[in-house]
Amino acid sequence: MSKDGPQAAAMQTAQRAIEFDHAQRYEEAIYFYAEATRKILELLGQKKILPILRKNAQEYVERAEFLKKELPRLQAERASKLPPQQLLYEQAEFTMMKAVDIDERGESVHAMSLYKEAIQMCLNMSRSNGIEDSLKEKLRKVAGEALERAEHLQFAVDSKLQKENDEAQRLSLLLPAALSSELVLSEMHLDDRAPSGRGTPSGGPSPTPNRKNDEGLSKEELAVLAVTSRINGRSYVPFLSQDLREQFHFTLPFTDKHGKLALTEKQVKRLKGWARASEIIKEPTVIKRIDSGTIKQTVISDCSFVASLAIAARYERRFGKQLVTSVIYPQDRRKQPIYNESGKYMVKLHINGVWRKVIIDDCFPIGENNQLLCSYSQQEELWVSLLEKAYMKVMGGYDFPGSNSNIDLHALTGWIPERVPIKKDSKEFDPDKLFEKLLQRFHQGDCLITLATGKLDEATCSRAGLVDSHAYAVLDLRKFQGKRLLMVKNPWTHLRWKGRFSENDETSWTPELCKALDFDPSKAKERDDGVFWIDYESVMSFFDVFYVNWNPGLFPYTYGLHSQWNACAGPIKDLFSVASNPQYSLEVRNKGPAPVWILLTRHITEIADFANNKEFITVMVYEGGKKVYIPFDPKPLYDGVRINSPHYLCQMLLTEPGPKRFTLVVAQYEKSTTIFYTLRVYSTAEFTLAPIKLPYKFKKTETGKWEGKTAGGCGNGTSRETVENNPIFHISTENHSDENMLFLELKGPKQYSIGFDLWAVSTAREYKEFNRISSGAYRPGYTVLTVERLPAGVFAVRPATFLSNQEGPFILTIEASCNFSIKRIQ
Repeated sequence: MSKDGPQAAAMQTAQRAIEFDHAQRYEEAIYFYAEATRKILELLGQKKILPILRKNAQEYVERAEFLKKELPRLQAERASKLPPQQLLYEQAEFTMMKAVDIDERGESVHAMSLYKEAIQMCLNMSRSNGIEDSLKEKLRKVAGEALERAEHLQFAVDSKLQKENDEAQRLSLLLPAALSSELVLSEMHLDDRAPSGRGTPSGGPSPTPNRKNDEGLSKEELAVLAVTSRINGRSYVPFLSQDLREQFHFTLPFTDKHGKLALTEKQVKRLKGWARASEIIKEPTVIKRIDSGTIKQTVISDCSFVASLAIAARYERRFGKQLVTSVIYPQDRRKQPIYNESGKYMVKLHINGVWRKVIIDDCFPIGENNQLLCSYSQQEELWVSLLEKAYMKVMGGYDFPGSNSNIDLHALTGWIPERVPIKKDSKEFDPDKLFEKLLQRFHQGDCLITLATGKLDEATCSRAGLVDSHAYAVLDLRKFQGKRLLMVKNPWTHLRWKGRFSENDETSWTPELCKALDFDPSKAKERDDGVFWIDYESVMSFFDVFYVNWNPGLFPYTYGLHSQWNACAGPIKDLFSVASNPQYSLEVRNKGPAPVWILLTRHITEIADFANNKEFITVMVYEGGKKVYIPFDPKPLYDGVRINSPHYLCQMLLTEPGPKRFTLVVAQYEKSTTIFYTLRVYSTAEFTLAPIKLPYKFKKTETGKWEGKTAGGCGNGTSRETVENNPIFHISTENHSDENMLFLELKGPKQYSIGFDLWAVSTAREYKEFNRISSGAYRPGYTVLTVERLPAGVFAVRPATFLSNQEGPFILTIEASCNFSIKRIQ
């Protein structure tokens, strides 16, 4: 603040704007013109300056509006004259200026966010090849000042956020440990080392059965969420309570710093320009009256998202509970979203394991006659277009490759996604049971339902009135006089089903049925709104899948873990071994029957990954709660089908009283990249979920070969006389306890079945059970053995192939709870 008072400070801000204007740094000029105007108007309202200065404010507003209108052209001209690195540096410098300005106004949290953004910009630039030393020095200076100010603010912010754990988590994300002063100023890069995927579930207390919500996150989990906050090149940080204090009102209309969204080819061909809500609608409002019938899809390939909006709107209207409109901000005191003249909105979406904040403006693509080229509400309200724009922004742009309603509804509501394939010829598929379940749960408000067609040929589409590979919203389910019917909406708001129970089917619609369903076929013929009734049997014939999203409120207990599975951990395929797969122990303390649902969500950060998902994931469930090494031994209770969807859901129903212990194994069809994921469990019973920790502190590995005489076989049949010729190792434990634990792992050529024997050479006392132990049935290429109570002594292990004369290398790995030595004696 200037020593000469508020008026001088306002004039100094205006002078900065003029200087930036002359320097052709127009974005900065717009910002400081707006700030100067704000300060002048505030002083005028307080009668602390002369009214004549109102003319100055008006001139600043007019100049800022002109620059804003011409900004794309002006920036393009300037970009053609200056090197890209200079432009990037100016952007980082400008971000720092805004941070300082906002900091001086006392908006600490917002300032911290901008400081962090400035630091990140400097770090990213410093990694560029060929950057000049002079520019690098400037970057170091900006980053150093930003870090110093941010660290100073940390203490103030921390005291405000101490009462709210989620806000403390945000602080950890804003200023991760990697951004230490020494690292930023000396190395100018972030630590790129991947966080461990096997950390403890929380940095504070471990999860307890009484814990209904997440309470704190470990450093490893915070690191995972930080990495997967960067989606399609933009950061979407976790949504926290402090975000309810987001600034929405500005002197000038707000423009999203990320620019306009990429358009589809159809949008580009019809694009007239971009317009704000106030330029499209005479009296803009966010919500007038929530109604699924007013939603219209246009030229964006997001039928599943629009179908999701339709059923969410139907749910809100029917049950009087805000499901999706509650995620739009700003809101009034009744928590209803309200129109913002400044054009800034915040949307909360459940993406990559947590709720995240998405900032957008109210600029939308328009065609001729100001017709919106995005989805919209036909009763001139903004909620449809705002939600779609926020979701499309996260997904990379309006040129969206398509999705399914499971994914979209989970993002909008956080409800649990389930995919139910329609398999008429499968013995496991029970259509009658499925309909009764959906009918009951739908009318209880427990689930949201959409339908999707599969591949349909052109003739079938024309005859049936359906669209190939298209999503539909299920608005109602009814059962009357033995007839099972679904009310379905095409997101296009036109083109309806032409078969049984369509509006043209005069035979099926009886007066009694019309009355029961409140449906008049003659009126329906007058206007094609895309809504139709269809019988369940036709659904079974023409549709491919039900997507059902379940209310998480059905489960009093839930807990989730965020982690990663490194691409270098274990084999590419886990057909023979799951020893390197992420594994978790689940203990359910059920007193009676209890459902347990396990949801695995893979985090996706690139649109190419979303469009062409090559990661097939699942969760395998075993009894016992101990680590599993061989995927089929023991046999899993649930061997989930690997699917290339971000979500996999396993549904268990425990019928016998507990406690019950299970091992959850994250699995892939073929591991090609490091994956980040969230594993969440829902149940009506108390439970504990935690990564499996092994007791083995010491590990040693020996390599060897079966060749010539030492390829002696296992002793069956003809190799009975040569089994003694196999390699033998002695293991000597150094702990005299009788409670030692030992793990042995043998790897060999996959074309051979291999195994080993373990026996006691000498022990402190006689232990009959250790006279000889086998690794069990010989298995292709891989086998293991665990011993939970190992006495002190010397033990021999003899690896072998099933048949003699099978030559090849092997690897013997031994882990133990106590220190030991290993020596090959043969």
